[in-house]
Amino acid sequence: MKNSFGSSVSVTLYGESHGAAVGCVLDGMAPGISVDEGYLAKQMSLRRSVSSLSTPRKEADKVRILSGVYQGKTTGTPICMMIENGNTHSADYAKTADLLRPGHADYTARIKYHGYADPNGGGHFSGRITAGLVAAGAIALTALREKGIVIGTHIAACGGVCDRPFSPDPRAELEALADAPFAVLDEAASTAMQAKIIEARAAGDSVGGILESAVCGLPAGVGEPWFDTLESVLSHILFSIPAVKGVEFGDGFALSAMRGSEANDPFRIENGAVVTSTNRMGGILGGISNGMPLRIRTAIKPTPSISLSQPSVNMATGENEEISVVGRHDPAIVHRARVVADSAIALVLCDMLSLRFGTDYLKPND
Repeated sequence: MKNSFGSSVSVTLYGESHGAAVGCVLDGMAPGISVDEGYLAKQMSLRRSVSSLSTPRKEADKVRILSGVYQGKTTGTPICMMIENGNTHSADYAKTADLLRPGHADYTARIKYHGYADPNGGGHFSGRITAGLVAAGAIALTALREKGIVIGTHIAACGGVCDRPFSPDPRAELEALADAPFAVLDEAASTAMQAKIIEARAAGDSVGGILESAVCGLPAGVGEPWFDTLESVLSHILFSIPAVKGVEFGDGFALSAMRGSEANDPFRIENGAVVTSTNRMGGILGGISNGMPLRIRTAIKPTPSISLSQPSVNMATGENEEISVVGRHDPAIVHRARVVADSAIALVLCDMLSLRFGTDYLKPND
């Protein structure tokens, strides 16, 4: 199984939803980066289930750092982190163990791993595995912030309700979103979105949404032409997050309906720096950052685990059957996925900055 991502800075994820623990190994980070366990806990809390908007499964998500950190600083060696699973209900899956859950990886996992994959709670395919990604991302986000690079994500849409978009210079908005348990820019949209989530739960159903992420402070010149463009590497990691089914940059698919005169971002000098008057390209030209804020939108499908009856196949009998998924599930995951998106983006940027300027670029200034 390919569970590692990155070249100069890499992350490896391990564990299963109902196994003893999940976690990560983060390798290639420069020495001297602060590891604040309070900040790490806060980031983990943003991924944790929230009241009736999320699964009833509650996990402490206490991160144990096993290596690579000494006296609150990274040492430059591999950082191994573990998050124990303490609230598993594997018996919930016994009655439907042979039934394929629509929208899940049950069938593809059986085919690829010949029936040996752990099926409980989705096993290694579960969104639970993103806990390790968020733990690694907390260190990456800290390293970037020390270099003046700030990342943030809001819920652009959920259940058909839209939030307002980021402003052209979203740095202040990114700072305001940092501690928000339900990350929106417009409180009225927050109320309406949460009502849609609760409505879906009451109906035994689920809803999806769209995340909009932004990055401020990334210098121009990061990325490669062709096969390692900034867009392609970011897309790679974002599509690795469970439930992600679409990624676009800047105005994305809307650009296809424009003329070049409308789509192009005109250049100008401002305070001695080259900037663009608009940012329809989302801060990337030719696969390389141009110094403007990155703008990324990520589509999250509705949670596939729903209690409504759906057609399925019994793999033990080879017969068509109906399935109603039991257990503890989220009526929406978009609000929990935003910190996962932040973490994934941060890991890519740490890797690409290290490839461009050297690993010690991320080392704090002494």
